[in-house]
Amino acid sequence: TDTARPEGGGRAAPSDAPAPARQWPLLTVLGLAGVGLLVVGTDAFAQSFRIGTMLVGAALLTGAVLRRMLPSVGMLAVRSRFTDMITYGVMGGLIVLLALMVQPDPWLKIPFLEEILHLTVT
Repeated sequence: TDTARPEGGGRAAPSDAPAPARQWPLLTVLGLAGVGLLVVGTDAFAQSFRIGTMLVGAALLTGAVLRRMLPSVGMLAVRSRFTDMITYGVMGGLIVLLALMVQPDPWLKIPFLEEILHLTVT
């Protein structure tokens, strides 16, 4: 009659630890994503939009690694371990890949993508 907790959704620290310590995996991912958003928002240097976006992607990749390596990750567990790892990993990888390819002056150029874009637009 009740919904089951996701696999690995238990506390990441003992129950007598303060609440932030019990949710350190989630706070790590959120903190790294927050730093990335802060870097993008402040626009402190020339490539800050790219670096900040890569930090957001790295936060999701960190979440995938934590979800794989730790037996309990607290509120970072949303679905099954496999689904969370795939979701966090694919989304984080795509965000980092897009941050590397963003214009102007992309750090990563994939030639066949330019040809595909050219064929679809013309």
